[in-house]
Amino acid sequence: MAPFSLMAAGVSWLAKSFTVFSSTSVLTRCTSVLPASYINPVKCLSSQASSPPKRPLNGYMRFVLQQRPIMARQNPEIKSVDIIRKIAQQWRTLSPEQKQPFQEASLRAREQFTLDLQVYKAQLTPAQLQQQVLEKRQRLAKRKAIRQKRELTNLGKPKRPRTPFNIFMSEHFEEARGTTTPAKMKSLRDDWSNLFNHQKQVYIQLAEDDKIRYKNEMKSWEDHMVEIGREDLVRGKALSKKKKTNAKAPSAKKATKKAKAKTTKKTAAKGKSKTTKVTTKSSST
Repeated sequence: MAPFSLMAAGVSWLAKSFTVFSSTSVLTRCTSVLPASYINPVKCLSSQASSPPKRPLNGYMRFVLQQRPIMARQNPEIKSVDIIRKIAQQWRTLSPEQKQPFQEASLRAREQFTLDLQVYKAQLTPAQLQQQVLEKRQRLAKRKAIRQKRELTNLGKPKRPRTPFNIFMSEHFEEARGTTTPAKMKSLRDDWSNLFNHQKQVYIQLAEDDKIRYKNEMKSWEDHMVEIGREDLVRGKALSKKKKTNAKAPSAKKATKKAKAKTTKKTAAKGKSKTTKVTTKSSST
């Protein structure tokens, strides 16, 4: 029985090896016929459009990159901000002939950039082009919002009123549980939800007072913005109210002028009547 089992095992091993060899030979024949895109699908999927070309530097930035290491070696104790200021001062003192090499290099790089950008856009699909347009709009909107916020801060716009939870958080943030900011915020939310209504009422009243503060400060700030000619920063409702009050003011002035004119006419008529009486008395005498 043992030799028979050994023979059966050997036959089965030969059959398996033959099937493996036949399958590999068939696979090689198929791959030699099929195109390369079907052989390596991972490479086909990963072959996307390359990254967009970077915008070239202008002449001034090229001068900065050239002079910055030299200035840093000569002045190791100076801060980087002061180094940039010195380089900017040097750039202002350069003559047009001295600036010309940097500007010409920038012009050549700009021409190459336009060519590379055309090649890059030719590789993109319509969906990718639309996505790029959307991302550009989002970036521009974000920059505009940052500029507007900075401008309002410089003009002294009042801060918005705080919520009751914000007031509670600012008072208990240092003593909150947790080592990181998100952990402390989570613990403060849990503490706020576990407070009783009479305990929350204190912070609700503080928030109401803060709303009144914001309302009064916004009114005075918007009046000041109208005075300096920045009506574009005033809210729509407040601006319409101010226009109505300004329209009522001249009508009230006209009414007062008419009343004054009437009073002057009455006084003049009374004066005339008195003079006629006096003249009649004198004539009778």
